[in-house]
This record gives sequence, structure tokens and C-alpha cells, in this order.
Amino acid sequence: MKEQRVVITGLGVVAPNAIGVEAFETALKQGVSGITYHQNLADLNFSCCVGGVPPLSDAQKAAYFTPLQLRSFNSDGILFGCIAGMDAWRDAGLTTHNDEVDFSSGTVFGTGTSGIAKLREAIYKLDKGEVRRLGSTVVAQTMASGVSAYLAGILGLGNQVTTNSSACATGTEAVLLGYERIKYGKAKRMLVGSCSDHGPYIWGGFDAMRVMNYKHNHEPEKASRPMSASAAGFVPGSGAGALVLEALDSAMARGATIYAEVLGGQVNSGGQRNGGSMTAPNPMAVRTCIREALVNAQVNPRDIDLINGHLTATSKDAEEIENWQASLNLGKNFPFIQSTKSTIGHCLAAAGSIECVAAIIQLKGAFIAPTINCEDLLPAIEQEIGHKQIATQLQRRELQIVAKASFGFGDVNACVLFKKWAN
Repeated sequence: MKEQRVVITGLGVVAPNAIGVEAFETALKQGVSGITYHQNLADLNFSCCVGGVPPLSDAQKAAYFTPLQLRSFNSDGILFGCIAGMDAWRDAGLTTHNDEVDFSSGTVFGTGTSGIAKLREAIYKLDKGEVRRLGSTVVAQTMASGVSAYLAGILGLGNQVTTNSSACATGTEAVLLGYERIKYGKAKRMLVGSCSDHGPYIWGGFDAMRVMNYKHNHEPEKASRPMSASAAGFVPGSGAGALVLEALDSAMARGATIYAEVLGGQVNSGGQRNGGSMTAPNPMAVRTCIREALVNAQVNPRDIDLINGHLTATSKDAEEIENWQASLNLGKNFPFIQSTKSTIGHCLAAAGSIECVAAIIQLKGAFIAPTINCEDLLPAIEQEIGHKQIATQLQRRELQIVAKASFGFGDVNACVLFKKWAN
């Protein structure tokens, strides 16, 4: 069987600064921040009291689910993932049939930690001997594959249905897992993406590690400062991003709108060696991942117009730029590079998928969104690539190829290349 070309025919997003693709595009162009102050974190003695939480209203939830269905969603992460996935499916012009299973369509939808609040509720009931009061949805809401299972049921997916989990690399990895399944003829289309919950039970461990920004509680919108000399740690976020990947032949046959083409990529691990650890990347592995992604996608480094980086506003930002520069070997011809996290924070397991959606929106819309809060560039980055390669204001620019990479806890890496679709 010949290898299939893979295109993107649908997008969905639930982000801290906007719900839905159209609103998200506007927020990207305007550099709108979704970071807000959270009194509940202050009440719990958190150092970092700001974070990015999608502004999902009860009315918006009611547009997707009945009151009875909403009672089954104690996990906001699963709820975000289902909404983003349903939106992407509809955006692709696909429908569901109540009595039919679509064996040609599946999902790889990732997450990090799911249903912590529901699990906590269940533990308290169990400790009181109230096992019969746990409810019928506690398993589905707390199992890692809850989000993919819910999406499969909503959409009638009959191909592979699974959840991946690779920390901050989860969303980008999900794209590549779905891409490979279609490329090798095992599915016609795959709904891919990832989601993350929010709140003290998710963010507490990071606050204890002192890796989150505690210096900008009084000005939340300025708190997420990737590549900035005044960065003081990442700002936590939550949400979900979703993409419908489809075999080109299938998309063309049904006249689908095509956003972009997935050219390929790579995932790997640094094995927590040579400087890599549970929390830090092995530079050699990062560079290997980027270089092999380019080879697999058959992309010359000179042809990359924009990099949507991982860039979390920690001490590793300068190292990431150094790794990109060493991998591409372009000197002063380095492409534009950005961090969507400047406006949405670090959405953990959802970061890669939301940022993939951002990358594709820019590719199709011919613009580079601003990286905000980056007026005081880190001297090491200034020396490595120069200030001109970081757009701090909206730029209208035709883009052909965008690279997206994510690097996660456990020393895991993922890099994917997207190409503008030419009708």
C-alpha cells in the first residue's frame, strides 16, 4: 500500500484567552492574554496565584451537552477536550450517525492527570465507607483514557481509540501518532489533540518546585514572559486543542476545506543522560529530535518560516534557542520564533495541541502572532539569534512551513512540521 499524504481538515480549541477557532485567531492577532488572578490559590498559600483558565460559560457548556450529561463532567479537562474535539469534527464537515460506527475514523487524544477533583471526592467517600455513593461515572472520569473514550462515544469512532501521555510533549506527540496511522493506511482520519485540567491539585506540585512565576501576582497579564530577562518561571494554564487529520484522497473526495499538510516529524527521549533529567532536557536528544524531524518531513532548514517553540519562561528558554540554532545551523538567517505561552501560559499536557492549532491558524491566515511580554530579551538569546527574529507585534507575512516542538518532563521531545496548503 502506498503511503498516504496527511492533511488537516478541522480545528477546535478551548484556550485561556478564547473559545473556538475564530475567537482564538482574533486573540492571537491582538496578543490578548488569558492569564488571571486566582484568589483560591492565594487562600491555599500558593506562591504563584495567577493562571490561565478557559472562560467557558454555563451557556457555552449547554450548547454542547444536556444538564444530565454535564453532571458526568467533574473533570474540566475532559470537558475541554470533548468540546474542542466536537468543534474540530464539525469544522471538518463531518457528522455522526447514532446507529453507525465509523471504522475508518479514530482518535489519539492525550492528557496528563485526569479527574483529580473527582478522585479526591471519591477518596473521601471511600474513607467514610460510602463506596455505594461513588456514582457510576467515577471510573470514566478518573481513568487516563477517559477523554478519548468520551469522544469515541460522542462521535461513534471505530478505529483506534486511545490516550497518550508524555507530559508537556503530549499534544504534539498525539499529532504525530495520528499522522503515522493515516500515512500507513490504517485509518482515513484521526481526531488528535490533548487536554489539561486546572486548579490547586494539578498546579500544586509545580508551585512546590518553585518553577512558577510568583513575582507578577499583581499584574497577571504580564506574568508569562517567555525569552524575557525578567521571566520568573512559567504560568500554569489549562484547556484543549484538537485537529482532524485526514488522508488527502479522502479529504479531496468529499471536498473538505484543507488547512495545511502534515509533513512529518519525530519523537524521542534523552534517556535522562548527558544533562537530561526528570525536569531538564538532554540537549543532544533535543537536537537529534529536531534534525530527524526535518529529515522525516523532507524539509530543508532554510525553508522554515516560523518556529512555534516550547519556550516556557524559565531558565531553559535560552538553552532551547541554542538547541534550535545548533540544529538548523542557519546563523543570522534564523527563522522567526514565537511562544504562544506568552498569552495562554503553560497548558501542560494541552500545551502542544493548543500551540499546534495556533501554528496552523497562522500558516493559513498568513500572519505571525506577537509574543507579548518580551521587550527585555534575554542577553543570551539576543546574542544567539537577535531581536528581529522575535515578533513582538502582529506581522502580516506569507508562511509556507511552520515547525512546532514540545519538550516534556521525563526528558521527552516531539517536533512536527506543517506546510501551507496550496489549492
